[in-house]
Amino acid sequence: MSAKNAFYAQSGGVTAVINASACGVLETARQHPDRIGKVYAGRNGIIGALTEDLIDTSAESDEAIAALRYTPSGAFGSCRYKLKSLEANRREYERLIEVFRAHDIGYFFYNGGGDSADTCYKVSQLSASLGYPVQAIHIPKTVDNDLPITDNCPGFGSVAKYIATSTLEASFDVRSMAKTSTKVFVLEVMGRHAGWIAAAGALAEDHGIPVLVLFPEVEFDQTRFLAAVQEKVERHGFCTVVVSEGAHHPDGRFLAEQGTRDAFGHAQLGGAAPVVANMVKEAFGYKFHWAVADYLQRAARHLASKTDVEQAYAMGRAGVEFALAGHNAVMPTVRRLSNDPYAWEVGEAPLAEVANVEKFMPKEFISADGYGITQACKDYLIPLIQGEDYPPFERGLPKYVTLQNRAVERRLGLFEV
Repeated sequence: MSAKNAFYAQSGGVTAVINASACGVLETARQHPDRIGKVYAGRNGIIGALTEDLIDTSAESDEAIAALRYTPSGAFGSCRYKLKSLEANRREYERLIEVFRAHDIGYFFYNGGGDSADTCYKVSQLSASLGYPVQAIHIPKTVDNDLPITDNCPGFGSVAKYIATSTLEASFDVRSMAKTSTKVFVLEVMGRHAGWIAAAGALAEDHGIPVLVLFPEVEFDQTRFLAAVQEKVERHGFCTVVVSEGAHHPDGRFLAEQGTRDAFGHAQLGGAAPVVANMVKEAFGYKFHWAVADYLQRAARHLASKTDVEQAYAMGRAGVEFALAGHNAVMPTVRRLSNDPYAWEVGEAPLAEVANVEKFMPKEFISADGYGITQACKDYLIPLIQGEDYPPFERGLPKYVTLQNRAVERRLGLFEV
């Protein structure tokens, strides 16, 4: 059987370790030249496939590819672009298959979250009906940790480590100044519908920090929340609040909603921290500070979790191995075997059970008052933030790689997205 080329693309918000998955895909593919010819990457994700803007990864040295393992963000560019159904937009699917056929692509590796799993599943199902079967494998990635079936998602462990550390360090700062200055610090973190990232901030309580967490899974009650803040400040002299961007009122309105939408049609969020901080200020007059972790939390490769890096690489490697074994429309998963000692293995999930399904914080992970986490949640989180995997440093800064990203010659006409 002659070797087929492969297509790899990154999708959605990037992470500190998504390039480690890319490294796993590319290094594993290079070990099987008899089965996989060249690996083309989509410049700016799936848009690169639609516009035939492909990158020839074979032009990169083995050393450059290896350096992806410790380089953050998306080395090939990512995008927020969700393909509609075949009925709604047949031209895009026909274009994908046209591009794949033109470049002899038989493997499709899509590295992303829930929307990417949906796209990957559609391609796997529809490519055969369009006359050019493609093996489609989804490589899991999302800081939100909300993909189903897999125990956790690559990208989450490093964000959790960053947020837990930042909450602890900032709270030490506040504690030292609380007598005459700031009494309440509010940190806003990512997490539209699931509070996994916010939960990581609560790990600081084991270091004597009074922490309140606002989860998307728990409806926001202003009266109860303000009473909890007052109690913490009166007892400890200060308080730290970790608020998920998806925290919302009982009627479903986000605390942070701006009235705009992103490319996927989701409400554009950002601004929960000042809303909460001003709420506290108006109620009690406490001095406050707030911060939004924003891109810092998902780009912090210098503080990546070693567990996360290893799992991200393993998911990329497993994706290629699944494809070579003839699997299609599947996603490699992390299957937890034990908490202490922590042990895990690679599993497999059908995309039909992954696409458009979100995993939320289970009730048993949230404390009875709704503002903290249980021991069961800590037992789940702590292994995921374990270990340090520092990048090399040069002149005081991390030494990251920037690829050449040489374009593949186009063989088709222009296509507008």
